[in-house]
Amino acid sequence: MGETLTEAAVDAGAVAWVLTSTALVFLMTAGLGFFYGGLVRDTNIINTMMMSVVSMGIVTVTWAVIGFSLAFGDGGKFIGNFDYVLFTNLDLKMWDESGLPGLCFACFQMTFAIIASAIISGSLVERVRFSAYVWMLALWSLLVYAPLCHWVWGPGGWIAEMGAMDFAGGTVVHISSGVSGYVAGFIIGPRRHVEKDLGTANAPFVILGGSLLWFGWLGFNGGSALVVKDGIASRAVATTLVAAASSMLTWLGIERAVAGKASSVGASVGAVAGLVCITPSAGFVTPGYSIAIGFLGAIWCYTSVALVNRVNFVDDTLDAFGLHGSGGIAGAILTGIFALDGGLIYTGNFALLGRQIAGAAAGVAYSAAGTAIILQALKLVMKVRVPEDIERSGVDENTHGESFHSPVKRYSNTGPGYPEFSESESSEAA
Repeated sequence: MGETLTEAAVDAGAVAWVLTSTALVFLMTAGLGFFYGGLVRDTNIINTMMMSVVSMGIVTVTWAVIGFSLAFGDGGKFIGNFDYVLFTNLDLKMWDESGLPGLCFACFQMTFAIIASAIISGSLVERVRFSAYVWMLALWSLLVYAPLCHWVWGPGGWIAEMGAMDFAGGTVVHISSGVSGYVAGFIIGPRRHVEKDLGTANAPFVILGGSLLWFGWLGFNGGSALVVKDGIASRAVATTLVAAASSMLTWLGIERAVAGKASSVGASVGAVAGLVCITPSAGFVTPGYSIAIGFLGAIWCYTSVALVNRVNFVDDTLDAFGLHGSGGIAGAILTGIFALDGGLIYTGNFALLGRQIAGAAAGVAYSAAGTAIILQALKLVMKVRVPEDIERSGVDENTHGESFHSPVKRYSNTGPGYPEFSESESSEAA
């Protein structure tokens, strides 16, 4: 796809921005690990964070080997081809008219596949076997994410040809991961040890993770413009900042009205809700309307989380569906209302809104079906859930040989000026 690098000028500014955005989005997965890790029992923090970290390894390999080619190869309406297996032909190719080397674009898109896969863990924490989760992510990234990515962003993809708009991954990333997590959580079943909400294990981790997500999201949405000359990247950054702030404040207001207190965790969760909802429209709407998207998105996601938890049909443990799946659906719909090009509020025409709903529905259906097939297939060949005793005591020690509360070892130093510590004194100091 595109001309060789020797036949067309590389846009140095675009390359610098997209490579920087690649780093920002890659950091988001670590941020997600802190965000999720702070929300679980302290006996499961290591395992929960590892479920995000390991996606950086698994999906990087699957994406480089064949995932990118399936998503962005010129294969047809439903799937790509094998032209870019092992990133072949990308280092010397321009990517369309973006001014980017193909390898730059492929690495940027890789980070989207990584965090989409990691989001799924929010519905599975504290009870899924790590080995089963690893296999699920590898298969999901190739069989669910890559085809859906092709439908929306790939050459000739049918959702793109239909005219649905998804600027940075409302359907590709958030609907796919949120719905997949919900379905996987249903198949695996609820946690056995939870009779009521156990509360947040580490609120500072949640704040740190939420802040890293917000920081990285500037590259997630802003980098999706690819070019820097037309102002779309600046608009995407502005709408991302404003929508997240609007959503955070709205979420805190709802918390204060419902529970009487505005929490630090609520501030982080509210910001993430706004970030999810603005993602599909970040470059398509004005900063002014992004305030409305953040406001409406917070109400939508808060209600979704409350309903999912109250109905308790599925143990959506860390609200992967309530925030990402539901927020992605809201964002797709709001794009059809507020988009500068074809939005209902500008044209009075429901055509774009209808296409947005159809595209989101396709994402929901395919993600649900694909994930169900993968999980049921895995259940035939391996155990996907940890034993009950391990689930009750916590997964960290048994699976990883590590604990969030591992004792600090203090070693005495010899020589002038170094005090000696006894074992009891070291324990007391720790």
